[in-house]
Amino acid sequence: MSKDQTPAPASSRPEIDAFLEQVRALGPAVTAGKRGRLIFALDATMSRQPTWDTACALQGDMFREAASAGGLDIQLVYFRGFNECRASGWVQTGEKLAALMGRIDCRGGHTQIGRVLAHARQEHGNEPVQALVYVGDAMEEKIDDLCLTAGELGLLGVPAFMFQEGYDAVAEQAYREIARLSRGAYCRFDVGAAHELGELLRAVAAYAAGGRQALAALSSRRSGAAQKLLAQLG
Repeated sequence: MSKDQTPAPASSRPEIDAFLEQVRALGPAVTAGKRGRLIFALDATMSRQPTWDTACALQGDMFREAASAGGLDIQLVYFRGFNECRASGWVQTGEKLAALMGRIDCRGGHTQIGRVLAHARQEHGNEPVQALVYVGDAMEEKIDDLCLTAGELGLLGVPAFMFQEGYDAVAEQAYREIARLSRGAYCRFDVGAAHELGELLRAVAAYAAGGRQALAALSSRRSGAAQKLLAQLG
């Protein structure tokens, strides 16, 4: 992970509120009567072990949130080690996703975000994908190549929600561009902040399963940023 030009830490709360507002501004995610499909992609290189464990604990909340909005099928995608990038089958329960994640350990290696984006594009060609979630802390690829594929996802209507752990400046620039070009959203969360990541994942799961109405329903049940979101819905 690059340490050059690291920006000064800033409060994550305004960023999370801004992220939720970006999600709210998106159009309907899924056709009425259909289950949403979400690709849940994680950097599984060595530095990611703590966040991987956190994501394992939080993924059940995504399914519970989505169930109240019509249901959600999730596919796990991860990369690690030497050129290893894998995708699971589509699962419909938190227990199945947890079992998949529990069998994976983090290993050293470089990022493979380009392969994740290309996979999302291919999956959407088979059957529509409502959202791509990516959680990572670094970027070690050619940003122009990533931007090209992100732009293609934007044209296809597959928003990428890019969650950055930490303050790496190179990763931030890339994640923001991927989110912008795919018409998704970017947000940074603090290292070890399980609550923040959980709130973000629940918001995207609600959007992918039921669009704006589901996000409004989520807001009515929560405080803090979710209450601000409810007020913004007008």
